[in-house]
Amino acid sequence: MLTTAGKYAIRAVIYLAIHSSPQRKVGAKTIADDLEIPQAFLAQLLRTLTVDKVISSSKGPGGGFYLDEGDRKNTLWQAILSIDGEHRFQECFLGLSKCDDAHPCPVHHMVSPFKKEMLFNFQERTIAQLIDEVKENGTVVSLKMSPEKEVL
Repeated sequence: MLTTAGKYAIRAVIYLAIHSSPQRKVGAKTIADDLEIPQAFLAQLLRTLTVDKVISSSKGPGGGFYLDEGDRKNTLWQAILSIDGEHRFQECFLGLSKCDDAHPCPVHHMVSPFKKEMLFNFQERTIAQLIDEVKENGTVVSLKMSPEKEVL
């Protein structure tokens, strides 16, 4: 459902929510290294997310990317829309050109409830709420990083 770019963008937003603030900006190189994402590709994604006001950035010495309180009220759906667009959740799981409730593919009825629940969660849960869950559950956004380093 999500492209590699969309997955990288979500990981980067989560990373920034954990590791940044308006006083503590993070460079694309640091994020790329920690998340094991190609730096040039990530830099393009971060610029798009900034233009679309999902994350914030500042230029110059001490500059970088960060999430402020307003950004933390955004949802992951806003990041997905910025990078992948809404159509990703409307595509057929099997890749058929025509698949909906009226013309279902063989797995439509199995996949449709899952897609609806996932879409709901992406649209309704703020980044701040997600990060609270990350801290509570000790989940990680990179296997390179230990849980102790990952969650602040």
